[in-house]
Amino acid sequence: MKIYTKTGDQGETGLIGGIRVSKSHSAIKVCGSIDEINSFIGLARVENRSESLNLLLTQIQHDLFDLGSRVAACLSNSDRIPNFPSERVAELEKAIDQYDEELAPLKAFILPSGGRTGSTLHLARSVCRRAERQLVELIDSHKETELSLELIYLNRLSDLLFVLARYTNQLDQCPETEWNVGRKDKS
Repeated sequence: MKIYTKTGDQGETGLIGGIRVSKSHSAIKVCGSIDEINSFIGLARVENRSESLNLLLTQIQHDLFDLGSRVAACLSNSDRIPNFPSERVAELEKAIDQYDEELAPLKAFILPSGGRTGSTLHLARSVCRRAERQLVELIDSHKETELSLELIYLNRLSDLLFVLARYTNQLDQCPETEWNVGRKDKS
């Protein structure tokens, strides 16, 4: 099978179920952002030194493929795509609680920074928030689409990615930089 098909050369692409849409369609934007999240998580896995964290990030990458396939099937009545597993949200919440217990409580907003893994997870978090906004737009434009669980998942995932960024920065001994409201940095 060839990588290139030339079917998208005119600015359209196919969704699951054979529906063709513009590459600027909101479903394609959501899928693109989910792909970005997945790529940043892949990069974080390369830099990460914790095996348990690597297993969690790998599961999230699989989840994101599942979630993306649900979005790609949102305009069709395809039965090829299974429902998104509801227990995944609870598993993210459990991971948030587990890793957050290891961290000092936040007393101020922090700048997205740190070591390579932490900074990469901050990038994944910011793209995740974008995907969440785009998914809301898609849901609002297609009332028949049931993607509410996927929306909840993205919301929890962005929270988890924030906690994991802090956690990996702690592991890598990279101090957090608090937001210096209205003042110039004196360093």
